[in-house]
Amino acid sequence: MAIKIALENEIRWPRRVLTTAQAVKYIDATGYCMLFPVKNVPLPSLYYAVTRRDAHVDFVWDKYAVMLWRWKDELPRRRRAYYAKYFRGRGTLISLKFLPYFLAMRDTAVAPRDHERFYAEGRIRDDARAIWEALAEHGPLATLELRHACNMDSKAGNARFKRAILDLQCLLIAVHFGVERETTAWASGRYELTCRAFPNETAAGRRIKPEEARAKLAAKYFECHTGASPAQLARLFGWSKADALAAIEAAKNKLRQ
Repeated sequence: MAIKIALENEIRWPRRVLTTAQAVKYIDATGYCMLFPVKNVPLPSLYYAVTRRDAHVDFVWDKYAVMLWRWKDELPRRRRAYYAKYFRGRGTLISLKFLPYFLAMRDTAVAPRDHERFYAEGRIRDDARAIWEALAEHGPLATLELRHACNMDSKAGNARFKRAILDLQCLLIAVHFGVERETTAWASGRYELTCRAFPNETAAGRRIKPEEARAKLAAKYFECHTGASPAQLARLFGWSKADALAAIEAAKNKLRQ
């Protein structure tokens, strides 16, 4: 397995990642990582695995950055990895092997029509409910089309949409599912419900208890961050201190077996 190197949060990888297959292998090995490195998110990045550069010092938008930008569209659409703005609302890649554990942890291994229940329970706001309902009814939609379906066409509506679609991604309910050229400008992001894009992983998530999921994710994190504290784990995943301590203890017990 990979080992830590001096560059904060990054890991040593046998060779530079330069193909889609190599990218999937890297994501599967890390379990979950960032697309680009993010300060205060102690996770490795696919950017470093591709470029071997410190993005905080010498980031340039070159052929490697373009390749990464294409992969974040291609990998989920081809169902080879999961991509959403998850950790700190920033671009995150999750291995399909670990996606069920994330869904179990967030209690979001849902059905397409669960939006009313989530709204009634106060877990999502009305704008997020409207987006979820539109995706449930119409299937995957590009940004402008989705905004139109939810009556969020105005400038103020766009601000509401951005907040709501981010909320759904942070809950792992909506997934980035490729791009679509709706205008002559930059291509629009396309979104789909996670439960329809990744039905097998969603079904698997329903069979996993939240405490089991937290232990699995903690164990994976400790493979590359052996000295991580309960507070660090709690901050990263948004767990309570008690849940973080329990996850660490369960992870250590599993390692001893």
